[in-house]
Amino acid sequence: MEINKSIEIMKALADSSRLQALNAIMEKPQYVEEIANRLNLAVSTVSFHLKKLENAGLISKRKEQYYVMYSINEELLRLSLRELTSCRNIEKYIQDERMEKYRGKVLKAFYKKGKLTALPVQRKKKMIILNEFIKQFKSGIRYSETEVNDLIKQSYDDYCTIRRLMIEEGLVKRENQIYWLNIDKEEKND
Repeated sequence: MEINKSIEIMKALADSSRLQALNAIMEKPQYVEEIANRLNLAVSTVSFHLKKLENAGLISKRKEQYYVMYSINEELLRLSLRELTSCRNIEKYIQDERMEKYRGKVLKAFYKKGKLTALPVQRKKKMIILNEFIKQFKSGIRYSETEVNDLIKQSYDDYCTIRRLMIEEGLVKRENQIYWLNIDKEEKND
């Protein structure tokens, strides 16, 4: 199982009201009002909890005349705890999560009100910043030098340095003052 799905299921189960609703639905398919009455909760509260259970794939809904009936996802509930916690790609997930937090810290430190305040010295941080500029370019489109400068100037005045760094790092290619994304490099950065 993918780690994101496992986490979503465990979060959905980590609430007593959701567990009560799930247990009620395990007995028989029910509609929101029936569950709310049975659990002595507001319909809006039960709807909120059912949405969490549904998003996790633990229950499903179907329309029956005027009501929406909720029923259990038997296949998912048959999973053992071992199956639920044995996740593929856990190391990649943890690494990606750490990198995203680091990226956020770097962007917060170097951007103020959408403008780059300074270019970091450390290469790792500089690459994060350059990748932010690259997001403005579309794959397969050729840009004139003026267009490139205008895109960069929207968030940093020293467009020459950014343009040069994007070329040096192989993020963009240039020929006769025409620029385009380096597709090979773009795929590696995703």
